[in-house]
Amino acid sequence: MYYTVDTSKSFNQAATDLEAAVLGHGFGVLHVHDLGATLRSKGIAFSEECKVFEVCNPAQAAKVLAADMRLNMALPCRISVYTEKNKTRIGLIRPVPMLSALSQDPVLKQVAQEVEDKTIQMVDAAR
Repeated sequence: MYYTVDTSKSFNQAATDLEAAVLGHGFGVLHVHDLGATLRSKGIAFSEECKVFEVCNPAQAAKVLAADMRLNMALPCRISVYTEKNKTRIGLIRPVPMLSALSQDPVLKQVAQEVEDKTIQMVDAAR
C-alpha cells in the first residue's frame, strides 16, 4: 500500500530534489504542506520534519474525474518527505490500491498504474 525509501540526503535537500523530480516527470506541485512547522506553530512539541507535496498531472486527473467525479476526493496525489528516528524518508500511498478500493473501473486502474509508475520514479529520482 505504501512506497517508502530512505535517503542519505538531508530533509531539506530531499524536499528540494523531490520538487525538481516532480516537475521533471511532467507533474506540477500544487501545494506543499509543512506539517512539522504547522504543528510547532500550534504549540505542539513535534521534533520530526514533514512536508507533504500535493502533485498533479492535469491530463491524468481529468481522466479520473471523467470516469467518476466522486474521486475528486482522492486527488491530488501526495508525496511526503519526512524524518523519522534520525532518518530522512520519501514516500507515497500507491495510487493503484487506493483507487482500486474506491472503484473497479478498468480505465481507472490503468490511469492509476501510470500515475503510480511516475510517482515512484519521482521518489526514486529524489532519493
